[in-house]
Amino acid sequence: MTIQVKGARLLRSRIISTGSYVPERVITNFDLEKMVDTSDEWITERTGIKERRIADETQAASDLAYEAAKVALKNADLKIEDIDLIIVATVTGDMPFPSTACILQDKLGAKKAVAFDINAACSGFLYSLYVADSLIKSKMHKRVLIVGTEVLSKITDWDDRTTCVLFGDGAGAAIIEPTEEDRGIISMHINSDGSLWELLHMPGGGSRNPVSKDSLKKRLHYIKMKGNETFKVAVRTLEDLVVRTLEENKLEPSQLSLLIPHQANLRIIQATADRLGIPIDKVIVNLDRYGNTSAASIPIALDEAVRTGRIRDGDYILLEAFGGGLTWASALIKW
Repeated sequence: MTIQVKGARLLRSRIISTGSYVPERVITNFDLEKMVDTSDEWITERTGIKERRIADETQAASDLAYEAAKVALKNADLKIEDIDLIIVATVTGDMPFPSTACILQDKLGAKKAVAFDINAACSGFLYSLYVADSLIKSKMHKRVLIVGTEVLSKITDWDDRTTCVLFGDGAGAAIIEPTEEDRGIISMHINSDGSLWELLHMPGGGSRNPVSKDSLKKRLHYIKMKGNETFKVAVRTLEDLVVRTLEENKLEPSQLSLLIPHQANLRIIQATADRLGIPIDKVIVNLDRYGNTSAASIPIALDEAVRTGRIRDGDYILLEAFGGGLTWASALIKW
């Protein structure tokens, strides 16, 4: 039960700024035709992806995160001293430890901030938003920088035609602060089911399968995915998630101005939109240009929507994601 004190104002957290960055190099479906047994038609029909951005040999997750964070800070007209917490969502951090957030903290010169990583795969940005929202509402932190950053190309098996067509690199950032206005993050849902971890994972490199000649020979240090099973679970889970999110907030799908989904597969996105009765022109779709960038996909799409004027004050927007773990999450926001 929630008890409201008369005269007290509701404290919410609000996204005040966004930023994003993608590497310059582009690999198209036609490029992949020369690398593995596939075709532009096959990839487009099954995924909706036409091209993806790939980091160069010198770029790590923190480098992409740094570029996206700089844009978000500039757009908010803030200095790095104004940030007191940095959360980085990634499964492709610079190294097993320290955290990529600590490396980003150093790059930014954020000496007044606390920094840590979150690993929830493709749901990572929304898990980070959930933590930031909770910490702001509890008044533990005032202004939080969250970044989703991935260099999936470096854990992609470019000889595996079933997975190498899916993934790309990039980073997206957002800055969160408290507000007493009738806006901001209205509701968040995060979920997980560890019994399905084998559907999408990278088995090598941890304490279960440490780096060895044998693990390298078995190609354990690349993404492994059971595509058909993952697709079926994702469609069912996301449909239930978005319906529950709206029902619990007494909103009709028609009241949403935008749906911003994780950019994994166009058929999953269309199935979710159809379930809600939302026309596709109210859904942000950019996976045709970037592929699946895991934790970076939602913040990149959100930043694109902000930059192109597709989000206005007072709009209701719904963010939703599904990823390895398995994990899934949603965020309902009044902009």
